[in-house]
Amino acid sequence: MSQVQHRVVETNGIRMHIAEQGVGPLVVLCHGFPECWYSWRHQLPALAEAGFHAVAPDMRGYGQSDRPDEIDQYTLLHLVGDMVGLLDALGAESAVVAGHDWGAPVAWHAALLRPDRFR
Repeated sequence: MSQVQHRVVETNGIRMHIAEQGVGPLVVLCHGFPECWYSWRHQLPALAEAGFHAVAPDMRGYGQSDRPDEIDQYTLLHLVGDMVGLLDALGAESAVVAGHDWGAPVAWHAALLRPDRFR
């Protein structure tokens, strides 16, 4: 099985660090406060082993992702936009999205506002 790979992608006007592992249908994992991709370190290999392409980004403002200075750049619409842009950067039409803590409302709203892209 492959190891966790790290890279930076452009999404929604920011540079976002992602950790990814596996090949297959995309699963995006949104972390909570005040965490980073590392909170999903156990799920990445499990999902990869199960046949998925698991991606855990450092959400906007966290870890190695960009941190816009303006507070109005951290709305749920911006965070959902980051996830849409992440799919675009990865060349994925759709993804399963999951989140915990502050990442949960991002996942919920991604599925609510963009059911064409997230389930």
